[in-house]
Amino acid sequence: MSRPPESPVFAAPWEAQTFALVVSLHDAGLFTWSEWAAALGRAGDRTADYALWLETIEGLIAARGLTSPAALEERRAAFARAAAATPHGQPILLENDPGA
Repeated sequence: MSRPPESPVFAAPWEAQTFALVVSLHDAGLFTWSEWAAALGRAGDRTADYALWLETIEGLIAARGLTSPAALEERRAAFARAAAATPHGQPILLENDPGA
């Protein structure tokens, strides 16, 4: 008898990358797990939402002075421009940002 296939842990590659980024930033000493849980916990029942994880990472690095809200917004805008300029099915690269 064969076992049914297990559901993937992450719904998309970017979710796995987000998870890895959180672990890497923790390992680099940017925050403790208690600080991460407190920051993420403010979102209530959305804690499994990886978009929220990205928002939380951005908030933590801005709060620690590693970047500014303006720099984060410019990076989001650059990514959106690069995404719009990238053919369907191709990886989105910041080098594809026509505004760069």
